[in-house]
Amino acid sequence: MSNTAKLSARDRIETLLDENSFVEIGALVTKRSTDFNLPGNDAPGDGVITGYGLIDERVVYVYAQDASVLNGTIGEMHAKKIVALYDKAMKVGAPVIGLLDSQGMRLQEATDALEAFGSIYTKQSLASGVIPQITAVYGNCGGGLAVLTALSDFVFMSKDGKLFVNTPNAIEGNNIGKCDTASADFMSKAGTVDFTDEDEVASLNAIRTLVSMLPSNNEDDADTVSGDDLNRELPAFTGELDDVTEAIKDIADMGEFVETKAAYAPEMVTGFIRLNGSTTGVVANRSAKKDENGKVVAKYDTALTTGGCYKAAEFVNFCDAFCIPVLTLTNVTGYAATMNEAKNINIAAAKLTYAFANATVPKVNVVIKKAFGSAYVTMNSKSTGADYVFALEDSEIGAMEASLAAQIIYSSEIEVAADKAAFKAEKAAEYAKCLNSAQSAAKRGYVDAIITGDEVRKQLIYAFEMLYSKREDRPAKKHGTV
Repeated sequence: MSNTAKLSARDRIETLLDENSFVEIGALVTKRSTDFNLPGNDAPGDGVITGYGLIDERVVYVYAQDASVLNGTIGEMHAKKIVALYDKAMKVGAPVIGLLDSQGMRLQEATDALEAFGSIYTKQSLASGVIPQITAVYGNCGGGLAVLTALSDFVFMSKDGKLFVNTPNAIEGNNIGKCDTASADFMSKAGTVDFTDEDEVASLNAIRTLVSMLPSNNEDDADTVSGDDLNRELPAFTGELDDVTEAIKDIADMGEFVETKAAYAPEMVTGFIRLNGSTTGVVANRSAKKDENGKVVAKYDTALTTGGCYKAAEFVNFCDAFCIPVLTLTNVTGYAATMNEAKNINIAAAKLTYAFANATVPKVNVVIKKAFGSAYVTMNSKSTGADYVFALEDSEIGAMEASLAAQIIYSSEIEVAADKAAFKAEKAAEYAKCLNSAQSAAKRGYVDAIITGDEVRKQLIYAFEMLYSKREDRPAKKHGTV
């Protein structure tokens, strides 16, 4: 079968699951409505195939909308099949994967179709944080169906998919030729989609990879036997800190890193690795991006952005819900300073701060270059709940860059100095040595250990192994409001 071919709903399921493992549920369910031209339309399965099977011998529940049956539209019985699938998945604690290809709401069923959408939304909301929910867009996914994807944990999309609430032509001042707001490229850069692939087969294989990284439910784990050396040294680590994805792969078992939302807020990297067989979430600041040939193709400020904070906060919340430890690689000097960022950066930073402070999973931070100001506090610092903070030997931790601090503290002295530049440089050097070094932070207990790049992997494995049985209580409340 050609990788570029558009697969049928059943082919998608067969490609996704282990060979011969799919068991269909509700194959004979069909529509009850007979209004508005529906009586003569055969509707096998009511436009959706539901059932369960295996991915790497682990149970998953899956539904695939069948665009060849009533255009895959959602009506009463279509929704009942999906809701019933969720009920079964929650009982056994298994992920739900939805493969979407639909023209949306079945207009002939009117309020029954509206009720159908609401029943799926409610079931997804109840399942959130209990079982992983993954949706993939392989055809049209518009209107209320787009809300369904946003209620999921991870969204995949093939380049031929269309995801929208309003079509591009319905947006005032726009048309699809001007900007295709439903395309995979647009949605991935907007942060709505986590993973995009050239074709459906590649996307389905990517889902398999992600599922292998995730626990089946919030009381399970995804630990495996590592084929890597837990004491492996990382001689190249300190040279990989600009495009931090390289450093993350260096740390990970067998170099495997599943990056989420790669096209959105690329200055903030999020994704999953394994450390000595245990799935670990990673949040890291990136200052450059390299292509496959090692050439720098983009550079970023070492600053927190609104998009980066939202991206990381959502990821940390997922990890905390499913008991996945979190590793942070920190290189941040402040907040992005633009007119656009000024609108919401404080709110976004608050959400990331809250996510780290509220998370009770094991949390380890490594300061890889610079960690300045309240932006560092937000990035999983000791004060916001990190269980362990490591720092590389030449890293800097403090309130702000030494030169700026000297300018503020010694402003009057600099003005009357015979050599202003030399005096400022002298005071900046003193400030850096006394207050901006990793050593000064360690003396105050804000850093647990100063380590070399070579030993980062083994130190992280030791730390997370020690934190494996961590338990942490929070004040009794219904939920927070940040």
